Amino acid sequence: MTTVTNFSVLDSSLDSKPNDYEMLLEKLKNELSKFGLTSNQSKVYLYLEKYGSNTATQISKTLKIPRTETYYLLTNLQNKGIVSATFEHPIRFSALSLDKAIGTLINAEKERVKNLESQEKNLVEIWNTIPSFKINKEDTKDGRFQILQGTNQMTGKINYLIDNAKKSIQILASEKDFMKFYHAGFLERIKTSIVEPQFISSNSKKTTYIFEGKLKDKVKRMPLKIKEDLCFIIKDDDELLLFMKNPSESPQNILAMWTDSLSMVYTLKLLFAYIWSNSRHP
Repeated sequence: MTTVTNFSVLDSSLDSKPNDYEMLLEKLKNELSKFGLTSNQSKVYLYLEKYGSNTATQISKTLKIPRTETYYLLTNLQNKGIVSATFEHPIRFSALSLDKAIGTLINAEKERVKNLESQEKNLVEIWNTIPSFKINKEDTKDGRFQILQGTNQMTGKINYLIDNAKKSIQILASEKDFMKFYHAGFLERIKTSIVEPQFISSNSKKTTYIFEGKLKDKVKRMPLKIKEDLCFIIKDDDELLLFMKNPSESPQNILAMWTDSLSMVYTLKLLFAYIWSNSRHP
């Protein structure tokens, strides 16, 4: 029977000074939360993956998690398909290797999204059969706004702006930002659209290749006095995505504000037009 009397690397309640392994495991726990695991689920899974199969009693004692909660955590991990149990008594639990566990969690998420997509049409049809009870058809006087966080939300919103633009897309961004837009496929998406694009960038000669073909004459180099961390996207005359940049933030924590406020859109369009008139083609 495997007995572990000191498992501080996965027991955050202990007072021992964190070592390199503890920090790596803490990072793994944070990353696994993106795959739908709670902190204690990650702790139990990582323990089983590193120390091998064990009983619920030993897991509870080692990780200092109440026994009832330990059984609950193990049941959830089994339901997720990354932990299995034996028929022997006492029951022993074991975990999939990390690469297989991540693959299993990703496939489960794909199936969940697939099921949601299949239900979309049915839900909309049901919703449309219910009458609207709004008294005021127009709820806002000067538009709405949303605060978006993380690359996934940004990607979805930028694709939405490009796909729904009828006249123009105007982007002011640094060379680094445009490289990100290029690798994310946004520039190719704009190139194949019917809109008239305008780009203002701090790009150098080494990155001019990203504005090839239709986009070659649609970009100007911003004056040096313009701050590098200024970045926004304007769709037509009615929507704006303004990035609130912080160089120290991770991609998952970066913030942006979307708005359809006509006054804000108008203000940023004036700014764009002013910078455009004072910029030159590279």
